[in-house]
Amino acid sequence: MTVEMNTPLGKIDVTEDVIARIAGGAAMEVFGLVGMASRKALKDGIAELLGRDNLSKGVVVHNTNGEVVLDMHIIVSYGVKISEVAGNVQRRVRYTLEQTVGVDVTAVNIFVQGVRTDIDT
Repeated sequence: MTVEMNTPLGKIDVTEDVIARIAGGAAMEVFGLVGMASRKALKDGIAELLGRDNLSKGVVVHNTNGEVVLDMHIIVSYGVKISEVAGNVQRRVRYTLEQTVGVDVTAVNIFVQGVRTDIDT
């Protein structure tokens, strides 16, 4: 599926994978976010932390009737206020997508898959 935008110069199609990659990159700029998590169910109670090259795998893009809704699965750092991190991710992702792609995002749903105490492991 693609997100279609009509401009005075013609039509622009942006794939959902591109939107997911941009959203994942924007989310990683937020303080307190360790990384994106696999959108699959937790395996043995442990959320799988995805590397920088897999940022789009933690994002699900829903495009229905021109409305774009994102589901983001994240892992936060221990000791931060989860609601603040989630709110900052929502604002950053919405702003970045509106400024870079021109896509109006209806909602950014955040699913916290885990909390990491140390980043190095």
